[in-house]
Amino acid sequence: MTEELNRNSTARWRDLDVRHHLNPFSDYRTLKTRDGGSRIIVRGEGVHLYDSEGQQILDGMAGLWCVNLGYGREELARSAYDQMLELPYYNSFFKTATPPTVELAEKLAELAPGDLDYVFYGSSGSESNDSVVRMARFYWQKAGKPEKSNFISRTYAYHGSTMASASLGGMKPMQQGYGLPLEGFHHVTPPYWYDFGGDLSPEEFGLQAARAVEEKILELGPETVAAFIGEPIMGAGGVLMPPESYWPEVQRICRKYDVLLVADEVICGFGRTGHMFGSERFGIEPDMMTLAKGITSGYLPLSAVMVSAHIAGKLIEQGGEFAHGYTYSGHPAACAVALANISLLEQEDLVRRTHEETGPHLKARLQELLDHPLVGEVRSEGLIGAVELVKDKQARSRWDDKSTAGQICRDHCFASNIILRAVRDTMVFSPPLIIEMSQIDQLVDGLRASLDRTAAELGRA
Repeated sequence: MTEELNRNSTARWRDLDVRHHLNPFSDYRTLKTRDGGSRIIVRGEGVHLYDSEGQQILDGMAGLWCVNLGYGREELARSAYDQMLELPYYNSFFKTATPPTVELAEKLAELAPGDLDYVFYGSSGSESNDSVVRMARFYWQKAGKPEKSNFISRTYAYHGSTMASASLGGMKPMQQGYGLPLEGFHHVTPPYWYDFGGDLSPEEFGLQAARAVEEKILELGPETVAAFIGEPIMGAGGVLMPPESYWPEVQRICRKYDVLLVADEVICGFGRTGHMFGSERFGIEPDMMTLAKGITSGYLPLSAVMVSAHIAGKLIEQGGEFAHGYTYSGHPAACAVALANISLLEQEDLVRRTHEETGPHLKARLQELLDHPLVGEVRSEGLIGAVELVKDKQARSRWDDKSTAGQICRDHCFASNIILRAVRDTMVFSPPLIIEMSQIDQLVDGLRASLDRTAAELGRA
């Protein structure tokens, strides 16, 4: 009887999905006609999800790079419940604030590198990167340099999905046909040695990619450039690891030309790289830093812009209204969950564990895949990783459609109840930080089996 109820519920939910739900980043014709609607996820526990048909799924992507503490954490649900009983909502407008809002701001200032002592809240990474654009331009106006309004980012960068944050990003499919990027947004070569490095060593290429930032600054005129923004490791762009030479040179260039340096830590933050923030891993000293995702382990929407003392000091000194904000900026329940989340991250020593135990284990297991005929390169840092799929290892060549192998492999993983993501022809990992060694083995073994099936489908077995 239970199985019959599950079948009936699944059919109903999928039908409702087809008839009323427009999913993000989806081909509606394929999803709503060929696929018959979405897979319905009903429960999560630890690193596993369960669908409406009772299938257990190993989540190798921590939701969307965010469920760092795993699913089903009563402590996080309880923190939201207790705060909602006390004060479910109040805004941060009208010269008001709430205790969780300011207590979280203190904690984030304590954790953040350098002098990032101030916090401006939003509900998503997209919102916070949008806020970066507004605040950077506002700052330069207050500094007497209103002409500094251009932003530089990288091809393949992902900084969000609002009009401004998608303009910051370098994802062509998100821009073409939408009138993007907006005026004032520019992109340079990313530090993607495997695709763009040619015969250069990674260190040589890192310097070359960094100097593309300098070339763009000089092309636009340093007096017009507000900021350079970059993820320490480019997550949604394919987990692109910068050569060690890259970030020090980028930082030198930004300082030389009086350009703000913004670190997008939406994916890298809160332990993902084996450091609290990716900026610590690469020695970045940002003027602003955006946070989201792992700040609450995805349990409630929350994001933040960390702002340096010298920027905030100028805004305080000069005065004048910063005419920007959101209804849910500093939402008390979301901030309460973030405080509980950070406390658990520290209590369970997950950043150290990622750095010293699970991260090195993932790296070692991924290295084993290099013997596979489809695998050209593997790379990882902490619990974020990537496996490059290639047609010809020697030439580093892909198929004509740079998503052929990736999409096939992803579908084989899904069919095996393992969630990994394909970015072009790259398979990417970002499991919850609570993952066990044996579960990492299960992910990598499952990927190898899916690679075998992909190779057979492509005639490469």
